[in-house]
Amino acid sequence: MTTKSTRTTKSTGATKASGASGSAKSYDGFDEDEREAMKERAKELKATTARGGRAKAADGEADLLAKVAEMADEDRVLAEGIHALVKKVAPGLTPKTWYGMPAYARDGKVLFFFQSAAKFKARYATLGFNDPATLDDGDMWPTAFALTTLTPEVEARIEALIERATA
Repeated sequence: MTTKSTRTTKSTGATKASGASGSAKSYDGFDEDEREAMKERAKELKATTARGGRAKAADGEADLLAKVAEMADEDRVLAEGIHALVKKVAPGLTPKTWYGMPAYARDGKVLFFFQSAAKFKARYATLGFNDPATLDDGDMWPTAFALTTLTPEVEARIEALIERATA
């Protein structure tokens, strides 16, 4: 395993990262897609501040639907299907965007989110759950699920997960 540390040079004040070998090189640690997701999150926080911290569900849903509309066809179909399932199973959740992806929150905390395959050039989309969803099941349980298509069986599994996450 390679370890990284940072140091500041006296002559230039520049920060450099050095690996286990000790050689200094420039490194910021995030790829372009990750940086873009962080920029999206910063925009979301600024939008919430601009709304006076009183983001309404309608504002969040409009933001979410706008992001879904920008997605590639395959991802858009999945995101729209998940959104319909959430409205059916847990209409009290607050739709919003989170790192530029559709997410659903309760009391300001994101319970779960959809991550499109195209966003990070992955071969499948992801339905992920955060700690407040409490999907706990013994000593180990899944918190993210690969998603390629919405069949009736997959929809039933997602509905069950949403019900469990919101219980």
